[in-house]
Amino acid sequence: MPEGPEIRRAADRLAAAVAGQTVVRAQFAFPALKRFERELPGSRILSITPRGKALLTAFDNGWTLYTHNQLYGVWKVAEPGQRPDTSRSLRVALETEHAAILLYSASDIELWRSDEIEAHPFLQGLGPDVLDMALDEAAVAARLQSPSFRGRALGGLLLDQGFLAGMGNYLRAEVLFDASLHPSQRPRDLDAAQTAHLAKALLAIPRHSYATRGIEPTPGMRADYLAHEGERFRFRVFKREGQPCERCGTPIARITSQSRPLYLCPRCQPG
Repeated sequence: MPEGPEIRRAADRLAAAVAGQTVVRAQFAFPALKRFERELPGSRILSITPRGKALLTAFDNGWTLYTHNQLYGVWKVAEPGQRPDTSRSLRVALETEHAAILLYSASDIELWRSDEIEAHPFLQGLGPDVLDMALDEAAVAARLQSPSFRGRALGGLLLDQGFLAGMGNYLRAEVLFDASLHPSQRPRDLDAAQTAHLAKALLAIPRHSYATRGIEPTPGMRADYLAHEGERFRFRVFKREGQPCERCGTPIARITSQSRPLYLCPRCQPG
């Protein structure tokens, strides 16, 4: 499943293609949404914003499209009227005079009145977003030690979108390695220094991934958008089973946590 950085980069790409433009054609695969094929054309796309792992596409006619990619959903940008050659099932197509944005394979798709969208159950259950620049380390540290979260094992807590939205499996592994913590440890087990280190990693690693991972130079891209050699996001433990830990040389291990694979260094992150 795409994690917060990937969803935010997708939102950036989609917004660059169609935000501020008028919908000329809309297509929905699900019968319950067919009426919006008539209601959305003529409306302007105001914004495309991420909320955790969901995307909200707001229109100036008072409707907002809620989508969640889940495991297999993917957004693509194409020329108007064009469809990529793919075996995926097209779920949503929004076309303007200049571009088309296409959602494939996802099934969690709804349209809500914009003034009611915050009542969506998924949005109501979200914690603060790790990519929200207004969120600071002190707030994350306080959240870690709050009664709701301090007694939970980190392996599960870091996947809980109600704790921090946008976290996911690769981020969980990289954060725990950076903080030298085992997934079985709980916030209540940590001293002040460990809590502060974990809080810092919970913000720094997702933000670094968003800023650098997968970015490639394109004509006209501002130089400050590009990572210098060696600064790109890279995995230090995720999917590196059997490879030496960059700190101590111990082979990286793969375990199961919350029914998901989790990668760690047995020596740097003792249980």
